[in-house]
Amino acid sequence: MNQENKKSVIIEIRAGTGGEEAALFSKDLFRMYLKYARAQNWREKILDSRPTELGGFKEIIFELKNGEVYSKMKYEAGVHRVQRVPKTEKSGRVHTSTATVAVLSTPKKAEIKIKPENLRIDFYRASGPGGQYVNRRETAVRILHLPTGLIVTSQVERSQLQNKENAMVILEARLLKRRLQEEEKKISKKRTTQSAWAKRAEKIRTYNFSQNRVTDHRVGKSWHNLEKILEGELDQVVRALQKNLEKSED
Repeated sequence: MNQENKKSVIIEIRAGTGGEEAALFSKDLFRMYLKYARAQNWREKILDSRPTELGGFKEIIFELKNGEVYSKMKYEAGVHRVQRVPKTEKSGRVHTSTATVAVLSTPKKAEIKIKPENLRIDFYRASGPGGQYVNRRETAVRILHLPTGLIVTSQVERSQLQNKENAMVILEARLLKRRLQEEEKKISKKRTTQSAWAKRAEKIRTYNFSQNRVTDHRVGKSWHNLEKILEGELDQVVRALQKNLEKSED
């Protein structure tokens, strides 16, 4: 196995079009990846989240490591679409919502060097539904990387130090992605499939509840066991993507 494919990753899931239903779908995707990761004996750590009143996520960022993580997760990057009747829909009408998934490689030590003087770090009270204890203390962290303008946050831990560490992990991964994108522009003819599928406008997969179907549009293949896939049984999908997409990277 290529060492690149064994790299740990940071997954960023953001609710797209569809309001609260998109946030609930983001939670479904997070749960799917978490169950899949545990079945693979990977380790996970939540780095940041923005929960909603109904239990969804506007955004959730987490790290997966200790295994062949990158090789199995890299093709998840892109826009995921869900078609179903939301729990909040009284008329029974099917809605279409989206969530965007980004897959970032976690940099190795010394791969990304950040000078302390290039950072502006602010602490603030964490926000979220339910008035959790974190709202009473300034434990949340916001870091601005002055040279690039990148902003990262973390509010999931109880201490400023832990949240700062989480935010730095996210910042390093985003800076690495930025550097790789700049390198790819210089050699655009050699862009990887991963980068192509990560474009926000590219709908890579549809989850159709009424037809119990998951369709990956890149390989033109469907699976009629949607509930099991959302319960983390992703192996069949991952294998199909690896078989069909890795050929185009060679």
